Amino acid sequence: MTRFVYPWQNLNNLLPPRSAIGFFMLAVSIGCRTATPGSPAATPSPPPGQAGPPPIVQPGAPGEARHTISAAAATDLSKVDYTGADIKFMQGMIGHHAQALEMVELLKTRSASDDLKKLALRIELSQDDEIRMMQHWLEVRGQPVPSRTAMHMHGAALMPGMLSPDEMQQLANAKGAEFDRLFLEGMIKHHGGALTMVKALLDTPGAAQESDVFAFVSDVESDQRMEIDRMGAMLGMIKERQQ
Repeated sequence: MTRFVYPWQNLNNLLPPRSAIGFFMLAVSIGCRTATPGSPAATPSPPPGQAGPPPIVQPGAPGEARHTISAAAATDLSKVDYTGADIKFMQGMIGHHAQALEMVELLKTRSASDDLKKLALRIELSQDDEIRMMQHWLEVRGQPVPSRTAMHMHGAALMPGMLSPDEMQQLANAKGAEFDRLFLEGMIKHHGGALTMVKALLDTPGAAQESDVFAFVSDVESDQRMEIDRMGAMLGMIKERQQ
């Protein structure tokens, strides 16, 4: 006689062994404890080939190469202060810029060249603004602030590249093409003197490290060189026409 087996009577055969159920519950319990919220995540290993943090590169002074510095050195750079050489540079450059503005003022009534007038306007705007910046820089640091006319005082020393009183008088007496030639020659010499002052500051140990000073001398370096090249080309054209 055939025995009929109902489906629910064979249910035990479909269940996994008790040992398998126990292993599964243990694994779930361990997993829950590992993923408990708030528990610190494991620190991933650095990718192969990565030795450490990226290098810190410090830009060099104009014309000089950059170099790599440590994190400690980079932190120390943020505390760099100004020096006596920085103060003297700012004080001297005020008078230097002031004479350039006097030369530009002469050009307004003595030259007929539109190109020269455009150049003079550029010089006037930039150097007038830089004088204000230098005066403010000195003032907030409690340093003596020379006036724009201090260079005319008796016994005042001329900064490198500045025109002598006789040269300024010669420029004031000239007009037309002769004035244009003297102006360009004088301003090229004047700008060259500013570059000499910048180089002397950068060559002084510890100087030009403060961020404001370094940014300013970098601007002077690039602007004056560019204008020297431009004025040299203009002077060459004037001399060709005079031949």
